Amino acid sequence: MKQRTIKKAVEVVGIGLHKGIPVKLRLEPLEEDMGIVFYRNDKGVSIPLSKEYVVDTQMATVLGKDGVVISTIEHLMSAITAFGIDNLRIILDNDETPIMDGSAISFCLLLKEAGIAEQSKNKKFLKIKKEVVIELDGKMAKVSPSKSTSYAFEINFPHPAIGRQYFKFDFSTKNYIEDIAKARTFGFLHEIQYLRSKGLALGGSLDNAIVLDDKKILNENLRYNDEFVRHKILDAIGDMRLLGYNFIGNYEAIASGHHLNHLLTKAILADANNYELVEMPQTIREFSIATSY
Repeated sequence: MKQRTIKKAVEVVGIGLHKGIPVKLRLEPLEEDMGIVFYRNDKGVSIPLSKEYVVDTQMATVLGKDGVVISTIEHLMSAITAFGIDNLRIILDNDETPIMDGSAISFCLLLKEAGIAEQSKNKKFLKIKKEVVIELDGKMAKVSPSKSTSYAFEINFPHPAIGRQYFKFDFSTKNYIEDIAKARTFGFLHEIQYLRSKGLALGGSLDNAIVLDDKKILNENLRYNDEFVRHKILDAIGDMRLLGYNFIGNYEAIASGHHLNHLLTKAILADANNYELVEMPQTIREFSIATSY
């Protein structure tokens, strides 16, 4: 299996979730072994996708360098991971990636428009060799060795519209598009009102998030019966790409979020005995270049 980039540059304009102002996103091809690189063209600062540049995980995964930040990267990175893209330049003219409809499907469509180009060098995967577990405040995230990649997630919210939800996702591009990509972010009305009082979530609306009051969902309908837990998997896929590569192993989580996922990636990479880099594993046949969905 070879490394991947995109065939041509593509761009889109959307609204930033917190500032509520338009953001232009442009994706450009990169050469082999260049990795994923963000670029703030309004500031002239490049930020490689790396755990070393994570500066905040409270409400989203945020990269920062030299006082310049790029927020809410997880949905875009989730789609990039699902398409198996190794080398890509991501250009933004503000400090947030656009929220689009609150899911990753718009980014999947953008990548489809760009096309996927296979490169000459072999693709590298990070293969999990030992179980690594992070537990904090009753929450848990862990990875364990496997010949393939899967994500299993459990949530339990004391809300009549959510409750306990569990979903296991066997990783492939096709499965991602069908089962994960359309799952939207969600929030509670009282939290959104508080955030707006602090000058945040100004771009949030029923068009780009599932919003709940104390008793019910305010949107017209859900895209999946268990859309909430599926979105948590969508986020986890994006967060785990901070390992630097697509990984081979099982991910399991209970009530995890961006912060716990970040601690997990740091713990994995802190000990070289936890993983190895491998090329073209014969068991991985996950990345299909989708032509219709």
